[in-house]
Amino acid sequence: MSTEAQWYLPLSSETVQCTLCPHICILKEGKSGICRVRMNQGGKLATEVYGFVSSIHFDPIEKKPLYHFFPGSTILSLGTYGCNLRCFFCQNCTISQTAVKPELPRSFYTPEQIVQIALKRPENIGIAFTYNEPVVWFEYMYDIARLAKDAGLKTVMVTNGFVNKEPLDALLEYIDAFSVDLKAFSEEFYTKVTSSKLEPVKETLKQINQAGKHLEVVNLVIPELNDDEASFSGMVSWIANMLGKETVFHISRYYPNYNLKTEATSISSIRKLKRMAEKEMDFVYTGNIYTEVSETHCIKCNNLLITRNSYSVITGGLDEEGRCRACGNYFLKKV
Repeated sequence: MSTEAQWYLPLSSETVQCTLCPHICILKEGKSGICRVRMNQGGKLATEVYGFVSSIHFDPIEKKPLYHFFPGSTILSLGTYGCNLRCFFCQNCTISQTAVKPELPRSFYTPEQIVQIALKRPENIGIAFTYNEPVVWFEYMYDIARLAKDAGLKTVMVTNGFVNKEPLDALLEYIDAFSVDLKAFSEEFYTKVTSSKLEPVKETLKQINQAGKHLEVVNLVIPELNDDEASFSGMVSWIANMLGKETVFHISRYYPNYNLKTEATSISSIRKLKRMAEKEMDFVYTGNIYTEVSETHCIKCNNLLITRNSYSVITGGLDEEGRCRACGNYFLKKV
């Protein structure tokens, strides 16, 4: 269903400029942006994915990944189609690297219906916008998030962070937690591998952090593309200094997908980078290593707070207020 989009400027009777993300696509009649799902229709920018859901599931919050936001809880997760990056290693390419086509599986849900689905499951804490890039379905996400907040639900955005300041400002009022992919710490990588830029993502991270929202950062490590130790060290230092050393940092293992057939990242490489990151940051986790158990310890007394084995989560070291049972240090809000 095509709906008029927000965040664009009419340049002429036939040309519009999308202002949602830093691509700032200029579109003639009938043309779509790099995201494939925002199109010039009759001199107006239209979003072609409003209400079209490609995937909807109740997931563990840890799958986002979010490890310090209501650990052990369930969240309703949904996605549509499209993305404003063109990563040739994309892990969700079947829904992100495509336009809306009649043959693609999808269901239609109004924002009100999504919120009602979320409310029907008692243990569900809220709604996560995920699977494909939520920025490109801004209007649908925004309308759901506003209703969700009114209903007392938590909201989560899993994003590449490639969004302009003004749209992000509008979202910050209604999104509680962000999981942001920082794909590398090199402009060359962003340009060649993702068809985007690094600096806007860094600005997004700072903007989210300054707004006081819960933030976790994810880096997918790909052999020979972004696993240079000097560059990785620069990323870690930037996160620690600009966002804070208590920022949760996930180092994820790459597996071959889409147009990249490089062998999977070695587990030894992931563990080495984790040790490097732990020298500057308090909370560093590995991802996509399915046999590995992760733990979270209190930064004040080292008491074991949380144990994770895949998506099985034990939070016995925390009380009902999210404080360490041993020393009372405030860790996170659980309820």
